[in-house]
Amino acid sequence: MIDDSHPLLLGSGSPRRREILTTLGLPLRVAAAEVDEAGRADEGPADYLDRITLAKLAAARRLHQAAGAGAILVADTSVILGDAILGKPRDEADARAMLRALSGREHQVWTRFAIAGGDRAELAPGAAPGRVEALHAETVVTRVRFRALDDDEIASYAATGEGLDKAGAYAIQGIGAFAVARIDGSYSNVVGLPACEVVAALRAAGLLARFPLSPARSS
Repeated sequence: MIDDSHPLLLGSGSPRRREILTTLGLPLRVAAAEVDEAGRADEGPADYLDRITLAKLAAARRLHQAAGAGAILVADTSVILGDAILGKPRDEADARAMLRALSGREHQVWTRFAIAGGDRAELAPGAAPGRVEALHAETVVTRVRFRALDDDEIASYAATGEGLDKAGAYAIQGIGAFAVARIDGSYSNVVGLPACEVVAALRAAGLLARFPLSPARSS
């Protein structure tokens, strides 16, 4: 159960995910779960995200910060254009190529998150050692359409460096909003974590006795 004495462990170094959970008022502990995120040949988006989130969950469970946590949460976000997975760009030139590919088109942002129950996490039946059973795992999909971008806009935005550490080479919550004509689905999912679905999953798993945890205060 998540409370001040048993915070939620976020197994991610993403400042966006941390900010979303902090805004929700959840007691939080943060420690990045490092895994190899390289894709495999002929691996589709669903299989890729499932494999990576389970690997992150197992890695987070092994961290010393997991001791005393009320629950563990990990996530991975991918930008999907057609059948291609767009991860983080290698460099500025790669960022320009991604933005050019996204220009004037609709793509999807998939975030898969997985939750394990703190000290109650168990190995899945028949699973290899180190594999942790998720109490809940879910993929949330948001459709995003870019307006048509000219070459100067693409080059100028890539040069800001804002998208170099983000899937698809853009940040919808930053300067990158200039390119987004519309979205269909969860906004916070595009930022990196679907807040609505995460809270609902924590509640359904019995890891939040109530929500919000603190009464709202008027200014």
